[in-house]
Amino acid sequence: MSEKADINTSLQYDTNEPDLLDETEKLFLWQTSGGERVFRYDSSIVVELPPGRSTLTTSWLNGGYREDIRYVYNHQVLHAADDCHEASDLEGGSISAFAAVIAEKLGLDPLSATGLLTAANMENVAIVTRSFRDMEITAVITGGIEVNGGRAGDPASYYQDKGQCKMIPGTINTILLIGANVPHYAMMNAAVTATEAKTVAIQQLMAPSQYSEGIATGSGTDMIAVIADNTSPLHLDDAGKHSKLGELIGQCVIEATQKALAQQSELTPYSQCNMLVRLERFGIDENKYWKVASALEGENRKAHFIRELRDMSKNPALVGISASVLHIVDEISWGLIPEIAGKKAAFSAMKGIPEVLPAGKHPQLNRLLNENDSILDNWIRVTAWMAKNGMCGASE
Repeated sequence: MSEKADINTSLQYDTNEPDLLDETEKLFLWQTSGGERVFRYDSSIVVELPPGRSTLTTSWLNGGYREDIRYVYNHQVLHAADDCHEASDLEGGSISAFAAVIAEKLGLDPLSATGLLTAANMENVAIVTRSFRDMEITAVITGGIEVNGGRAGDPASYYQDKGQCKMIPGTINTILLIGANVPHYAMMNAAVTATEAKTVAIQQLMAPSQYSEGIATGSGTDMIAVIADNTSPLHLDDAGKHSKLGELIGQCVIEATQKALAQQSELTPYSQCNMLVRLERFGIDENKYWKVASALEGENRKAHFIRELRDMSKNPALVGISASVLHIVDEISWGLIPEIAGKKAAFSAMKGIPEVLPAGKHPQLNRLLNENDSILDNWIRVTAWMAKNGMCGASE
C-alpha cells in the first residue's frame, strides 16, 4: 500500500486548481486508474475528482445530478453511542447548512463539493476495486447498522415537519466510482444496482432490523454517491444486473459493505454463527431463556445455565437447525407457508436437536412440544431444557 501511495500521490491532474486540503494532514488511501484520489482527513473521507466528472448523490449539499462537483466527502458526525439528535441542533441549524459547514472546515468550496454524513469511524472505510477490459469500478464504503439497521417498510422513527428531522446514528454510505462515460439515467440504474448489492451483503450476514422481526435491508440513513467519467472513451448506458458494469458494481459493493461492517461493528459470518444472535430480532435473549428454563425440571443454577446456553448456542449444527426453524417462521409471516404445515416442519426439525448436540441427556420431546404454543415458544422450551439438563459441555 505504501508503494502504491508513493506512486499515486506523485500523479497530478491537468488543472490549475490547487488541492484545497492541507497535504500534511491528509492520508492518501487510494487512486483509481482514471485519477480520482481518496484521502482520509481527520474524521472525513474526501474523494478528489478530476475535471469532467458527473455525480449523482443523495446529499443535502449539491445533491442530485451535477456536472460541476470536484469533491465528494464522507463525514463522521456522531459516535455510535450517542442518542438521536434533532437536525436543528447541528451547526448551521439544518442538515444542508451543516453539510456546507463541513465542506468549509475541510477547506473545500461548498459550491463544488457534495457530502455524505454518518456515525461510522472513517478508519473503518473499505475500498474495493474490480475491472474488466478497460472498465474499472471502485466502491468506497463505511457502514454500521447495529443501532438503526432497518427493513424497508418498518415503522418510521419520525414524521418530517417544517424541514426538520432526527439524526439517528448508524449508516452505510457508498461512494461508487465508475471509470466510464455513463449517462445520467444509467447512473440512476447504477445506484439501484448498488443498493440491491448492499442489501445482499446485509442479508448474507442475516443482520437483524432494529425495528421489526425482519432481516435488515440497510440502515434508516443510508446515503450514496455515484461518480462517472464524462471524459472516458468508454460509453456505457446499462448498469443493470445483466450488464458487466452491473456485475462489477454488485461485486464491489457486496465485498466493501461486508468489510466495512466487519471493521466497524464486528459483524461477520463468525459473529452470526450463534443461535442467540439469530434470535435477537425476535426479542429473545438470555433473560427470556432463564425465565423459561427456571420453570423446567432440573436444578435452578442461573450462572451455570447461562454458561451452558452460550456454549451450546455456538454449535454450528444447532445454528443450522435454528436458521431453518426461523426461516419457517419468516415464510409463515410472508404467507408462503400455511401456519399448520410450517409448525409441523418446525417440530420435525426440533426433534433432531438432541442428535446434533453432544448431549449427555435427551429430553422427552413429546412432553416439551405443544402444538398450541408458537414455534418460537416451543423452540425456547426445547433448547432451554437442553441447556439446563443436557450436559452439553459447559464448565461447572
